[in-house]
Amino acid sequence: MTSSGEPRRSRLGGDKSKKKGTREPDILPPGERDRPGRRIEIGIGGGAGMDVKRSTEGRKRRRNLWIAGGTVVVVILGYLLSQLEPAAPSVDRDIQLFGTVQRGSFVRQVRGPGTLVPEQMVFVSAVTGGRVEQVLVQPGQPVQDTTVLVILSNPDVELERLQAMQQLTASRAGLLELEHSLNTSIAQQEAALAAAEAEAADAEREAEAYEELVANGTVSRNEASRAIERSRTAAIALRTEQTRLDLLVNTVDNQVAIQREQIQRLESILEFRENRVASMRVRAGASGEIQDLDLEVGQWVMPGTTLTRVAQPGKLMAELRIPETQARDVREGQPALIDTRTDTIQGVVRRVDPNVQNSSVLVEVRLTEELPPGARPDLSVDGTIELERLEDVLYVARPTYGQANQTVSLFRVTEGGNEAVRITVRLGRSSVNEIEVIEGLQEGDEIILSDLSRVQDADRIRIR
Repeated sequence: MTSSGEPRRSRLGGDKSKKKGTREPDILPPGERDRPGRRIEIGIGGGAGMDVKRSTEGRKRRRNLWIAGGTVVVVILGYLLSQLEPAAPSVDRDIQLFGTVQRGSFVRQVRGPGTLVPEQMVFVSAVTGGRVEQVLVQPGQPVQDTTVLVILSNPDVELERLQAMQQLTASRAGLLELEHSLNTSIAQQEAALAAAEAEAADAEREAEAYEELVANGTVSRNEASRAIERSRTAAIALRTEQTRLDLLVNTVDNQVAIQREQIQRLESILEFRENRVASMRVRAGASGEIQDLDLEVGQWVMPGTTLTRVAQPGKLMAELRIPETQARDVREGQPALIDTRTDTIQGVVRRVDPNVQNSSVLVEVRLTEELPPGARPDLSVDGTIELERLEDVLYVARPTYGQANQTVSLFRVTEGGNEAVRITVRLGRSSVNEIEVIEGLQEGDEIILSDLSRVQDADRIRIR
């Protein structure tokens, strides 16, 4: 209450005498109710009024500042992260192969697999096809050159031999008949020649008698002329018979010679047929040891089929298969070492095959040392051929992916030994386990020899 006795009113026009807790209706215009920054006076109880400022501009400003600051922070973090290098991949030290670059004597070698084979090998083949009747030897058995190995049978071959014998006998009989016929003809011609000689002599004497009678006038000239003509005719007949005899004698020699040649051809044919029959008793042909003989009784063998091999077990050589890319420097006379898995044998390159088969070149190595007890034909071996020996050369163990005369990327171990960096290395001539280094490495450098294709995009790796 005021001093005048009227009840107190609030600034909003409210009556303080009204019941506590009731709110006067807002008498402000609608446009003023929600205006920002409007001051609201609230009367509580009978005390003086309090002014409360309700404003949203500050909160919005603070919120915008927070958003702008967060955006700037995100951009800065993204930039910093983009400038960071990716983490280097790591490899396990225990499963990697390492090599150290060295300088010194470098021996170039090539290696290849092979087998031991006899230096002198005799292949026993079937000259004539036939059925296997008997197998008289077994592999590994020593034999002589005349030892019968297999017995074959072929009725057609026997029949051909009998036919050849028949033809030869008939030809010999023909020769006898020809000689008899020619001798008879010669005898007949000699008789004819003798008759012609007698007739010519008689005609000549008659002509001489007529000449004398003509001189005495006893006979006429005409009769004497006829006697002289008969003498001339008899002389011509004599010469003719002599010519026939000479031709017959010469013909006899030629005919007999032709027939004899025919007999010789038939004898050769018969010999060939007999050799075919004899070849069905297959012999070794050389002294040595039977290598293999895979035949069964009753089996039919075609002509030219290899039945077995005879070798001298004490004279063996090695046949190596060298990859064609490495065989270009192999020469006759180069030293070689043959590994039989239990022993090693020194040798010398004997021959290099000029042809390439299955991407490899055949190299024959003559063994210069006594063979160990376990050496035998067809034994698998490994051979190493020394190509050349180089002095004062920088070399390293051969990487798994490094080839001769190529430029490759290798990982060189750093000084701490916990990292390796990628470097470019130019390689030179290669050997079995080592390769020449031309550029990119120095003596004492350590590199990783294992295949690291899984980290081919990394320039640096960590070694755990």
